[in-house]
Amino acid sequence: MAEVAFDRVSKVYDDGTRAVNDFQVEIADGEFLVLVGPSGCGKTTALRMVAGLEEISEGVVRIGDRIVNHVPSRDRDIAMVFQSYALYPHLSVRENIAFGLKVKRLPKAEINRRVEEAARILDLEPFLDRKPRALSGGQRQRVAMGRAIVREPACFLMDEPLSNLDAKLRVQMRAEIARLQQNLGVTTLYVTHDQVEAMTMGDRVAVMRKGELQQVAPPQELYDHPVNLFVAGFIGSPAMNLLEGRLERAGDGLAVRAGGQYLSLPAELVAARPALQSYVDRTLVLGIRPEDLEDAAVAGDAPDGRRISGQAQLREALGSELMVYLTIDAPAASTAETSELAEDAGVQQLGGAEGQTTIVGRFSPRSHVREGDRIEVVVDTTTLHFFDPDTGLGIYDATNGGGPT
Repeated sequence: MAEVAFDRVSKVYDDGTRAVNDFQVEIADGEFLVLVGPSGCGKTTALRMVAGLEEISEGVVRIGDRIVNHVPSRDRDIAMVFQSYALYPHLSVRENIAFGLKVKRLPKAEINRRVEEAARILDLEPFLDRKPRALSGGQRQRVAMGRAIVREPACFLMDEPLSNLDAKLRVQMRAEIARLQQNLGVTTLYVTHDQVEAMTMGDRVAVMRKGELQQVAPPQELYDHPVNLFVAGFIGSPAMNLLEGRLERAGDGLAVRAGGQYLSLPAELVAARPALQSYVDRTLVLGIRPEDLEDAAVAGDAPDGRRISGQAQLREALGSELMVYLTIDAPAASTAETSELAEDAGVQQLGGAEGQTTIVGRFSPRSHVREGDRIEVVVDTTTLHFFDPDTGLGIYDATNGGGPT
C-alpha cells in the first residue's frame, strides 16, 4: 500500500487543450478518494496519468516515495478496474483472475492461493469454472475486481466500474466495493460521474470542473459547506434550488428577498457567515436544499419569515418521501455555473414565466398536496446557502476568501 500524490499536475494536448490544469491532491495510504464531475471535466485523464496510460505534461505524480512520471505502467504496482469488464471470453473465471499472475510467472501454488482467496472474498467460489458469458453483470464485475485483488497492488484505480450495471445492482455493488476496500485497506482512486456514488463510497470526494479541482473534502463537509456554486449545484440529489435574492436589513437582523418570497435569517446563521454583512443591499445567490422544504400543512405553525408559497406542478410519490415540484414567484439564479450545471443535467434551466422558478421540495409522505394546489412551504432557514453571483464563491467567513470556515 502507498500514498498517491498529484503535485501541480497538468495534461496539455497538442492542440493546446488543458484537460487537467494544476491538479494538486494527496491520497493517504489506505484512503478511498473519489474523483467526481461532469463529462469532460478531466477526472478520467487524471486517473490515466496515475496509471501511466496518459503522459504528464507538467507536474509530478508520486506513488509511495517514487515519482512515476516516466515509469512504465506495468512497473507502477497498480491494478485497474475499468468500465468494461475486459474479461477474456474463452477463459474461465479462475483463468481470468489468474491471468496477470501467470504473466508475472508466479509459482503455481501462490497463484492458486491468491485466486482462491479472492474468490472467497468476492463470493465467486461456485463460479470459478464458468466462462464470463454464463455470469451476470454483477458477477462479471466481481471477476474484474478479483483480477485486481490478486495482484496485491499498492493502489487500486477504478474508472466508472459500475456504469454498465442496472440501478439496483449498482447500489449493491457500490456497497460491496466500499466494504471490500475497507477490509483490504488498499489506497483507491475511484472515478465516477455519479455524485450519489461518490457521496456514499468515498472517504473524501474531489469535485472537478473543466480540468480544475474545485473542492476536496469528506462527503458531509462537501454537502454542508460547498466552496462554490458549482459544487453546491453538482452535489446533492435532487440538486440544490438556486434563486436570485437580495439581502436586506430587518431590524437588528438580516433577511433575504427573492422576488415575492421573503425569508428572515436566524441569528446563528448570520453569526456562522459573517461575510454576509458585506452583502446587505446587494444581489446574491440563495441556495435551498430540497430536504429543507416541507409542506406547511405537515410542518405546522411557522412564522411568515420562514414560509414561501407556490403552485405544485408535479408530485413524485416515492413511498418514504414525496418529491414536489412547485413554481414560486422568484427569479432563478443565472450564472455561468448554473448554466453549466443545467447543461450537464441535460435540461434547460428551470423557470416559469418571467420572474418565476420551479423548485423541488422533499416532503413528508404525509403531505396530501396535489398538482395544481396553491401551497405554503416551510423553509429550514438555519441551513440556507449563499453565493457571490460574480465569483461563484460561497459566502462564509470574510477572512478566508469566501470559503467555508
